[in-house]
Amino acid sequence: MLSLNFASHANDTPVERTSIAEVVPLEEAEFERFRRFIYERAGISLAPHKRQMVSARLQRRLRDLGLRSFTAYLERVSEPGHDLERQHLVDLLTTNETYFYREPAHFDFLLQQVLPSYRGRPLRVWSAACSSGEEVYTLAMTLAEGLGMEQWEILGTDISSRVLDQARRALYPLERAKHLPRAWLSKYCLKGVRAQAGNLLIDPKLKARVRLVQHNLMQPLKETASFELVFLRNVLIYFDSPTKQRVLNALSQSIAPGGYLVISHVESLQGLRTDLQMVRPSVFRKPRR
Repeated sequence: MLSLNFASHANDTPVERTSIAEVVPLEEAEFERFRRFIYERAGISLAPHKRQMVSARLQRRLRDLGLRSFTAYLERVSEPGHDLERQHLVDLLTTNETYFYREPAHFDFLLQQVLPSYRGRPLRVWSAACSSGEEVYTLAMTLAEGLGMEQWEILGTDISSRVLDQARRALYPLERAKHLPRAWLSKYCLKGVRAQAGNLLIDPKLKARVRLVQHNLMQPLKETASFELVFLRNVLIYFDSPTKQRVLNALSQSIAPGGYLVISHVESLQGLRTDLQMVRPSVFRKPRR
Protein backbone atom coordinates (compact mmCIF):
# COMPACT_ATOMS: atom_id res chain seq x y z
CA MET A 1 0.00 0.00 0.00
CA LEU A 2 1.29 3.46 -0.92
CA SER A 3 2.12 5.60 2.09
CA LEU A 4 0.51 9.03 1.73
CA ASN A 5 0.49 12.22 3.75
CA PHE A 6 -2.36 14.63 3.06
CA ALA A 7 -3.72 17.85 4.52
CA SER A 8 -5.63 20.82 2.99
CA HIS A 9 -5.47 22.07 -0.62
CA ALA A 10 -2.56 23.81 -2.35
CA ASN A 11 -1.56 25.11 -5.79
CA ASP A 12 1.56 23.08 -6.62
CA THR A 13 2.09 22.23 -10.28
CA PRO A 14 3.33 18.73 -11.28
CA VAL A 15 6.27 18.24 -13.58
CA GLU A 16 5.32 17.01 -17.06
CA ARG A 17 6.85 13.81 -18.29
CA THR A 18 8.88 13.86 -21.48
CA SER A 19 7.65 11.92 -24.47
CA ILE A 20 9.40 8.84 -25.77
CA ALA A 21 11.20 9.11 -29.08
CA GLU A 22 10.21 6.96 -32.00
CA VAL A 23 12.21 3.81 -32.58
CA VAL A 24 10.42 2.33 -35.62
CA PRO A 25 8.21 3.95 -38.28
CA LEU A 26 4.47 3.24 -38.39
CA GLU A 27 3.56 2.36 -41.95
CA GLU A 28 0.25 3.40 -43.50
CA ALA A 29 -1.01 -0.19 -43.77
CA GLU A 30 -0.17 -0.80 -40.10
CA PHE A 31 -1.99 2.37 -39.06
CA GLU A 32 -5.07 1.22 -41.00
CA ARG A 33 -5.03 -2.06 -39.09
CA PHE A 34 -4.92 -0.17 -35.78
CA ARG A 35 -7.78 2.05 -36.98
CA ARG A 36 -9.83 -1.02 -37.85
CA PHE A 37 -9.02 -2.67 -34.50
CA ILE A 38 -10.16 0.26 -32.33
CA TYR A 39 -13.25 0.85 -34.47
CA GLU A 40 -14.37 -2.77 -34.19
CA ARG A 41 -13.46 -2.98 -30.50
CA ALA A 42 -14.65 0.39 -29.19
CA GLY A 43 -16.43 2.13 -32.05
CA ILE A 44 -13.81 4.91 -32.14
CA SER A 45 -13.04 6.41 -35.54
CA LEU A 46 -9.39 7.47 -35.64
CA ALA A 47 -8.84 10.28 -38.13
CA PRO A 48 -5.94 9.94 -40.61
CA HIS A 49 -4.01 12.73 -38.88
CA LYS A 50 -3.87 10.59 -35.69
CA ARG A 51 -1.15 8.39 -37.18
CA GLN A 52 1.67 10.15 -35.31
CA MET A 53 -0.29 9.96 -32.05
CA VAL A 54 -0.76 6.20 -32.45
CA SER A 55 2.92 5.73 -33.19
CA ALA A 56 3.99 7.75 -30.16
CA ARG A 57 1.63 5.91 -27.80
CA LEU A 58 2.74 2.44 -28.91
CA GLN A 59 6.51 2.94 -29.04
CA ARG A 60 7.12 2.09 -25.38
CA ARG A 61 4.96 -1.03 -25.58
CA LEU A 62 7.00 -2.35 -28.51
CA ARG A 63 10.18 -1.78 -26.51
CA ASP A 64 8.75 -3.51 -23.42
CA LEU A 65 7.84 -6.56 -25.51
CA GLY A 66 11.13 -6.59 -27.43
CA LEU A 67 9.37 -6.19 -30.80
CA ARG A 68 10.99 -4.47 -33.76
CA SER A 69 7.91 -3.57 -35.81
CA PHE A 70 4.25 -2.63 -35.45
CA THR A 71 3.37 -5.57 -37.70
CA ALA A 72 4.89 -7.96 -35.15
CA TYR A 73 2.79 -6.32 -32.45
CA LEU A 74 -0.37 -6.55 -34.58
CA GLU A 75 0.31 -10.24 -35.13
CA ARG A 76 0.68 -10.75 -31.39
CA VAL A 77 -2.61 -9.06 -30.46
CA SER A 78 -4.38 -11.02 -33.23
CA GLU A 79 -3.37 -14.38 -31.81
CA PRO A 80 -5.69 -16.37 -29.51
CA GLY A 81 -4.93 -16.16 -25.81
CA HIS A 82 -3.80 -12.52 -25.85
CA ASP A 83 -6.94 -10.93 -24.40
CA LEU A 84 -4.95 -8.93 -21.86
CA GLU A 85 -2.71 -7.48 -24.56
CA ARG A 86 -5.74 -6.55 -26.66
CA GLN A 87 -7.16 -4.70 -23.66
CA HIS A 88 -3.77 -3.03 -23.18
CA LEU A 89 -3.93 -1.83 -26.79
CA VAL A 90 -7.41 -0.40 -26.20
CA ASP A 91 -6.03 1.43 -23.17
CA LEU A 92 -3.19 2.90 -25.20
CA LEU A 93 -5.38 4.05 -28.11
CA THR A 94 -8.16 5.56 -26.02
CA THR A 95 -7.98 9.31 -25.52
CA ASN A 96 -8.39 10.12 -21.82
CA GLU A 97 -7.47 13.78 -21.39
CA THR A 98 -9.68 15.35 -18.75
CA TYR A 99 -9.70 17.54 -15.66
CA PHE A 100 -11.95 18.51 -12.76
CA TYR A 101 -14.93 20.84 -13.28
CA ARG A 102 -14.82 20.62 -17.07
CA GLU A 103 -17.66 22.57 -18.74
CA PRO A 104 -18.87 24.09 -15.45
CA ALA A 105 -22.25 25.19 -16.88
CA HIS A 106 -23.40 21.57 -16.59
CA PHE A 107 -22.65 21.44 -12.87
CA ASP A 108 -24.34 24.82 -12.36
CA PHE A 109 -27.40 23.44 -14.16
CA LEU A 110 -27.48 20.43 -11.85
CA LEU A 111 -27.23 22.58 -8.71
CA GLN A 112 -29.81 25.10 -9.81
CA GLN A 113 -32.31 23.17 -11.95
CA VAL A 114 -32.09 19.45 -11.19
CA LEU A 115 -30.94 18.68 -7.66
CA PRO A 116 -33.54 20.76 -5.76
CA SER A 117 -36.29 18.36 -6.88
CA TYR A 118 -34.31 15.37 -5.57
CA ARG A 119 -33.86 16.52 -2.00
CA GLY A 120 -35.10 13.68 0.15
CA ARG A 121 -35.34 11.37 -2.88
CA PRO A 122 -32.90 8.73 -4.22
CA LEU A 123 -30.76 9.81 -7.16
CA ARG A 124 -28.65 7.53 -9.35
CA VAL A 125 -26.04 9.08 -11.66
CA TRP A 126 -23.98 7.44 -14.40
CA SER A 127 -20.77 8.90 -15.79
CA ALA A 128 -20.68 6.74 -18.91
CA ALA A 129 -17.14 7.51 -20.05
CA CYS A 130 -15.50 8.53 -16.80
CA SER A 131 -11.87 8.22 -17.92
CA SER A 132 -9.52 8.66 -14.94
CA GLY A 133 -12.31 9.85 -12.65
CA GLU A 134 -12.19 13.64 -12.66
CA GLU A 135 -15.76 13.89 -13.98
CA VAL A 136 -17.03 11.28 -11.50
CA TYR A 137 -15.59 13.07 -8.50
CA THR A 138 -16.70 16.51 -9.75
CA LEU A 139 -20.21 15.06 -9.96
CA ALA A 140 -19.83 13.68 -6.44
CA MET A 141 -18.82 17.12 -5.15
CA THR A 142 -21.79 18.69 -6.96
CA LEU A 143 -24.24 16.19 -5.46
CA ALA A 144 -22.74 16.62 -2.01
CA GLU A 145 -23.18 20.39 -2.34
CA GLY A 146 -26.78 20.11 -3.51
CA LEU A 147 -28.02 17.10 -1.56
CA GLY A 148 -25.61 16.53 1.29
CA MET A 149 -24.36 12.98 1.71
CA GLU A 150 -27.75 11.27 1.62
CA GLN A 151 -29.57 9.10 -0.92
CA TRP A 152 -27.36 9.40 -3.99
CA GLU A 153 -24.86 7.17 -5.75
CA ILE A 154 -22.65 7.44 -8.83
CA LEU A 155 -21.57 4.77 -11.29
CA GLY A 156 -18.49 5.51 -13.39
CA THR A 157 -17.66 3.36 -16.41
CA ASP A 158 -14.99 3.33 -19.10
CA ILE A 159 -13.68 0.87 -21.67
CA SER A 160 -10.11 1.41 -20.44
CA SER A 161 -9.04 -0.65 -17.44
CA ARG A 162 -5.96 1.57 -17.05
CA VAL A 163 -7.88 4.79 -16.43
CA LEU A 164 -10.32 3.00 -14.14
CA ASP A 165 -7.38 1.96 -11.98
CA GLN A 166 -6.37 5.62 -11.79
CA ALA A 167 -9.91 6.60 -10.84
CA ARG A 168 -9.98 4.00 -8.06
CA ARG A 169 -6.80 5.47 -6.58
CA ALA A 170 -8.46 8.92 -6.59
CA LEU A 171 -4.99 10.51 -6.52
CA TYR A 172 -4.35 13.40 -8.93
CA PRO A 173 -1.88 16.18 -9.73
CA LEU A 174 -3.19 19.47 -8.35
CA GLU A 175 -2.89 20.95 -11.83
CA ARG A 176 -5.98 19.00 -12.91
CA ALA A 177 -8.05 20.71 -10.21
CA LYS A 178 -7.16 24.31 -11.07
CA HIS A 179 -10.73 24.97 -12.31
CA LEU A 180 -12.44 23.62 -9.19
CA PRO A 181 -14.04 26.21 -6.88
CA ARG A 182 -11.51 26.80 -4.12
CA ALA A 183 -14.12 26.02 -1.47
CA TRP A 184 -14.68 22.58 -3.05
CA LEU A 185 -10.95 21.96 -3.21
CA SER A 186 -10.69 22.60 0.52
CA LYS A 187 -13.84 20.69 1.42
CA TYR A 188 -13.52 17.54 -0.68
CA CYS A 189 -9.81 17.11 -1.43
CA LEU A 190 -6.79 16.33 0.75
CA LYS A 191 -3.46 17.94 -0.03
CA GLY A 192 -0.33 15.85 -0.47
CA VAL A 193 2.70 16.77 1.60
CA ARG A 194 6.34 15.61 1.59
CA ALA A 195 6.59 12.77 -0.96
CA GLN A 196 3.07 13.54 -2.26
CA ALA A 197 3.52 17.30 -2.54
CA GLY A 198 1.78 18.60 -5.67
CA ASN A 199 -0.93 15.93 -5.54
CA LEU A 200 -4.42 15.73 -4.12
CA LEU A 201 -6.49 12.82 -2.82
CA ILE A 202 -10.29 12.72 -2.98
CA ASP A 203 -11.84 12.57 0.49
CA PRO A 204 -12.56 8.88 1.26
CA LYS A 205 -16.12 9.73 2.33
CA LEU A 206 -16.84 11.12 -1.13
CA LYS A 207 -14.99 8.31 -2.88
CA ALA A 208 -17.14 5.76 -1.04
CA ARG A 209 -20.21 7.02 -2.91
CA VAL A 210 -18.68 6.13 -6.29
CA ARG A 211 -18.61 2.71 -7.96
CA LEU A 212 -16.28 2.11 -10.96
CA VAL A 213 -16.88 -0.62 -13.56
CA GLN A 214 -15.43 -1.45 -16.98
CA HIS A 215 -18.00 -1.13 -19.77
CA ASN A 216 -18.12 -0.89 -23.57
CA LEU A 217 -20.62 1.80 -24.61
CA MET A 218 -21.68 -0.16 -27.68
CA GLN A 219 -23.35 -2.68 -25.37
CA PRO A 220 -26.32 -2.18 -23.00
CA LEU A 221 -25.26 -1.60 -19.41
CA LYS A 222 -25.66 -4.62 -17.14
CA GLU A 223 -27.57 -2.72 -14.44
CA THR A 224 -31.13 -3.56 -13.40
CA ALA A 225 -32.01 -0.06 -12.11
CA SER A 226 -32.11 3.01 -14.35
CA PHE A 227 -30.47 6.40 -13.82
CA GLU A 228 -31.98 9.83 -13.31
CA LEU A 229 -28.88 11.48 -14.75
CA VAL A 230 -26.38 10.25 -17.36
CA PHE A 231 -23.23 12.13 -18.43
CA LEU A 232 -21.74 11.22 -21.82
CA ARG A 233 -19.44 14.12 -22.59
CA ASN A 234 -16.67 14.43 -25.18
CA VAL A 235 -17.28 10.89 -26.43
CA LEU A 236 -19.69 11.09 -29.38
CA ILE A 237 -17.18 13.21 -31.30
CA TYR A 238 -15.01 10.09 -31.70
CA PHE A 239 -17.80 8.00 -33.30
CA ASP A 240 -19.23 7.91 -36.81
CA SER A 241 -23.01 8.26 -37.25
CA PRO A 242 -23.90 4.52 -37.14
CA THR A 243 -21.84 4.06 -33.97
CA LYS A 244 -23.38 7.16 -32.38
CA GLN A 245 -26.82 5.69 -33.01
CA ARG A 246 -25.81 2.33 -31.56
CA VAL A 247 -24.35 3.97 -28.44
CA LEU A 248 -27.40 6.18 -27.98
CA ASN A 249 -29.76 3.22 -28.35
CA ALA A 250 -27.88 1.26 -25.69
CA LEU A 251 -27.59 4.26 -23.40
CA SER A 252 -31.25 5.26 -23.62
CA GLN A 253 -32.29 1.95 -22.07
CA SER A 254 -30.63 3.03 -18.82
CA ILE A 255 -32.20 6.50 -18.54
CA ALA A 256 -35.25 6.64 -16.28
CA PRO A 257 -38.40 8.38 -17.54
CA GLY A 258 -37.92 12.05 -16.76
CA GLY A 259 -34.16 11.50 -16.51
CA TYR A 260 -31.47 13.63 -18.14
CA LEU A 261 -28.68 13.01 -20.64
CA VAL A 262 -25.81 15.51 -20.67
CA ILE A 263 -23.35 15.65 -23.59
CA SER A 264 -20.52 18.07 -24.33
CA HIS A 265 -21.23 21.54 -25.68
CA VAL A 266 -19.27 20.62 -28.82
CA GLU A 267 -21.49 17.59 -29.51
CA SER A 268 -24.97 17.12 -30.91
CA LEU A 269 -27.69 14.49 -31.34
CA GLN A 270 -28.65 15.97 -34.70
CA GLY A 271 -29.46 13.29 -37.25
CA LEU A 272 -29.89 10.58 -34.60
CA ARG A 273 -33.17 8.81 -33.82
CA THR A 274 -34.12 9.36 -30.20
CA ASP A 275 -37.09 10.14 -27.97
CA LEU A 276 -34.92 12.46 -25.84
CA GLN A 277 -36.07 16.07 -25.87
CA MET A 278 -33.64 18.99 -25.71
CA VAL A 279 -33.95 21.04 -22.51
CA ARG A 280 -31.09 23.35 -23.46
CA PRO A 281 -28.02 22.91 -25.71
CA SER A 282 -26.17 19.72 -24.64
CA VAL A 283 -28.88 18.73 -22.10
CA PHE A 284 -31.70 16.32 -23.03
CA ARG A 285 -34.56 14.73 -21.10
CA LYS A 286 -36.45 11.47 -21.51
CA PRO A 287 -40.24 12.00 -21.51
CA ARG A 288 -42.19 10.71 -18.56
CA ARG A 289 -44.56 7.86 -19.37
